[in-house]
Amino acid sequence: MQRRNFIKWSAASIGASLFLPEWVAAKDVVATSVSDIYYTKESPGRWKDKVAGHLPSIGIEKSKGKITVKVATAHEMKGYEHYIVKHVLLDKNYKFIDEHLFNPEKDKAAVSTFALDQCSGVIFVLSMCNKHDLWLNSATV
Repeated sequence: MQRRNFIKWSAASIGASLFLPEWVAAKDVVATSVSDIYYTKESPGRWKDKVAGHLPSIGIEKSKGKITVKVATAHEMKGYEHYIVKHVLLDKNYKFIDEHLFNPEKDKAAVSTFALDQCSGVIFVLSMCNKHDLWLNSATV
């Protein structure tokens, strides 16, 4: 009888060792704070003095059923030394819509224009600085 219990508990232990690490790792991922991934006006983290030059501003224009999103980051473009790398447009579920990459040798300002066909509700914009990380702002379409 002890042999059967030994086999049963051994099989259970092997099964647990296969699935338990993934379950524990998933709990750790969920616990990660979003403020460790991007910064906002409300949560600028270590860059509290950098909000004005890094938070993207968003303008929405609607005309004849078309939506235009204009994004600007009031940030200097000093060649590859210090510049805005890109703007990324996300839908209300944080799914990728479009992006604009900047050329620090040619672009004098971090300004992007995106055309949307069908969109409503909240949109999000990410602005990435090569020195001061990733910044998030939102607007309603």
